[in-house]
Amino acid sequence: MTEQRNLFLSLAAALIACGVIMVHSASITSWPTEFEQIYLTKHVTYLAIAIAIGTCCAVSPPQFWFRAAPLLFAVSVVLLVAVLIPGVGTAVNGAQRWLRFGVISFQPSELAKLALPLLLCRILAGRRQKRDWDWIERLPVFVPFLFVVPLVMIEPDLGTSIYLVVIGAIALFLCGWPIRYFLGVLLFVIPVSTTLLVLKPYQAQRITGFIAAWHDLNQAPYQLKQSLVTLGTGGVWGVGLGKGWQKLSFLPEANTDFVFAVVGEELGLIGTLGLVCLWCGLFGAGFQLLKPLNRVSFEYTAGLTLLTQLVLQAALNSAVVTAIVPPKGIPHPLVSYGGSSLLVSTVILGLVVSLTKQHATSNEQQLQFRANAAR
Repeated sequence: MTEQRNLFLSLAAALIACGVIMVHSASITSWPTEFEQIYLTKHVTYLAIAIAIGTCCAVSPPQFWFRAAPLLFAVSVVLLVAVLIPGVGTAVNGAQRWLRFGVISFQPSELAKLALPLLLCRILAGRRQKRDWDWIERLPVFVPFLFVVPLVMIEPDLGTSIYLVVIGAIALFLCGWPIRYFLGVLLFVIPVSTTLLVLKPYQAQRITGFIAAWHDLNQAPYQLKQSLVTLGTGGVWGVGLGKGWQKLSFLPEANTDFVFAVVGEELGLIGTLGLVCLWCGLFGAGFQLLKPLNRVSFEYTAGLTLLTQLVLQAALNSAVVTAIVPPKGIPHPLVSYGGSSLLVSTVILGLVVSLTKQHATSNEQQLQFRANAAR
């Protein structure tokens, strides 16, 4: 177990180190200024805070997260409400998603990515083996969604709203939620999502632009076009670390949402595949850590859900950059510049370590404890 944990942490450290290097490289401008040093300094500062908090999470006992799940969820809801209050939340590019405290900014929707799966796994802990679910048992599962998803949509942030639903669905699936319920919800979600795209023309344009890109690159959205050009410029071996040109005001959000494209230009196909291998290795090592746990326990379902969502976000970011899915502003975990994403990603790593600790408590005692707490 110790060797597996060390491997997991080593792979995480490799991803974090890659992030520091690429944030610095992607922030270099065509003029010899301190611009890139400013970004690097901020990123390292965010990283130091994130590692400190992540370490505290890692040394906490697993039972702490079971007890703290409702409180953490309540805090995330309060922050999601606060960010919508004029004068409290900060609007950027027409979206009110940030809370600013001096030079520090935070996205409450990032905290919801932690709080929602933890609460769902707590609600369903120990019930995975049940075959029949009555209506009384079904209703509490939908309550967390009704709190966080509409608040994030109002910001507006449809992409994160959908992502939260997907995270919740992963948690429910791992907790043994019947497949027929997923199908029923899907029949409801599809027409609602279609209606929202009609009501938001700019979101519909993203879809149409993405489809057009596969027929004619000239019709692709500017960000997507520059992303593909950046990747193509790198070839197999890349142009060299720090020597990329597309980041010099050609590729938007080069050090955040499209940092994966900068990796492709400067380190080539070898660099992007190497980054993918690191993520696959992290998931495999994390899964091996979780494997000895009881499949119906809170620790297993919460740990695997959080680990899956972290790797899924990295996969989605790579898919956006390579035009596999429609463009959406989603950072690359541990690699992109940004305090909120870096903090939440590091906390997830700490939670996985915490939840995989060995207990003196037997599986039967754990399930009894969960049942008593749920009442």
